[in-house]
Amino acid sequence: MQGDRLKGPLLFVYGTLRPGCDEPMARWLGDAARPVGPAVAQGALYRVAAYPGFVPGGTGDVTGDLFALPDPEAVLAALDDYEECAAHFPQPHEYRRERLIVLGEHGPVEAWTYIYNRDVVGLERIESGDFLS
Repeated sequence: MQGDRLKGPLLFVYGTLRPGCDEPMARWLGDAARPVGPAVAQGALYRVAAYPGFVPGGTGDVTGDLFALPDPEAVLAALDDYEECAAHFPQPHEYRRERLIVLGEHGPVEAWTYIYNRDVVGLERIESGDFLS
């Protein structure tokens, strides 16, 4: 069963796209992709506005969720528009999409995620690493 849940590319979400977040795009993602379970990435989470920004690296843990993408091109294209990092948005983008290694329930996996692409000086760090807590 777990192997079926991990077929196809994975997406790590840590903010307003997480299950339990009452946002239209979170509900859309829940329909467009298959939830895999909780995951943790190394890095820091910052409060940008009513949403967070993730910066990978360091020793902190960022809590999030994994999704398997049955139609990765369509889902990632829609999310690139949502995160305003598709090619048709003016540079510099606030986010960039990259693959990174996250720790899922059954060990490390590679997943796409959206990384905050601006300076975090002056932003409040979310010390718990969990945007929903």
